[in-house]
Amino acid sequence: MSQHISYFKHYRKEMLPFIPTTATKILEVGCGQANFSSQLVKEGNEIWGIELNPNAAKVASEKLYKVLTGTIEERISEIPDNYFDVIIMNDVIEHLIYPKEVLEQLKTKMVVNGLIVSSIPNVRYSKNLFKLLFKKDWKYTESGILDNTHFRFFTKKSIKRMFTETGFEVEKCKGINRTESFLYFPFAILFNIILLFSQVDMFFMQFATVARKK
Repeated sequence: MSQHISYFKHYRKEMLPFIPTTATKILEVGCGQANFSSQLVKEGNEIWGIELNPNAAKVASEKLYKVLTGTIEERISEIPDNYFDVIIMNDVIEHLIYPKEVLEQLKTKMVVNGLIVSSIPNVRYSKNLFKLLFKKDWKYTESGILDNTHFRFFTKKSIKRMFTETGFEVEKCKGINRTESFLYFPFAILFNIILLFSQVDMFFMQFATVARKK
């Protein structure tokens, strides 16, 4: 089933602070229409994209240095080795059947000390946890944590473990897009009061992670 159309248009400004300004060669996997990575374009840098949706890839190709159409698994052999300072994966890893294998392959495309910057949905997000605990339901949707195209689900702990086990050093793993819902925010507060604020991860829809190639 195809992704929700909004996925291809996100600007994701909350992820911009995680991209080093010194990066000169950047690859965005799942770039959509390149509304995010086009914000990084400046004189002297080279930004590539990979995008599954051909219509979105066509739009992106007008904004970036080079765009490959297809999945990362299909096109990774066409990406130069030891080339990129930064690889961006905003809400992409959860769509991969074998994310560790892809990360292992992407590592060969990065320079020494290169970075992978990712946004990954948090399966322990308060809205999702509320429905699981109180409604006893795990219902897939067109978008969000339980998007029907997600193959993998992550917590903050499992995100860190995935990168560590694939040869990266996690430098930062920060919650982003905190819940503002009138229903779910009080639920998360109450839950944390009961458990002495040991569950603050549930406030965040995603985790932004910066992982360095060892």
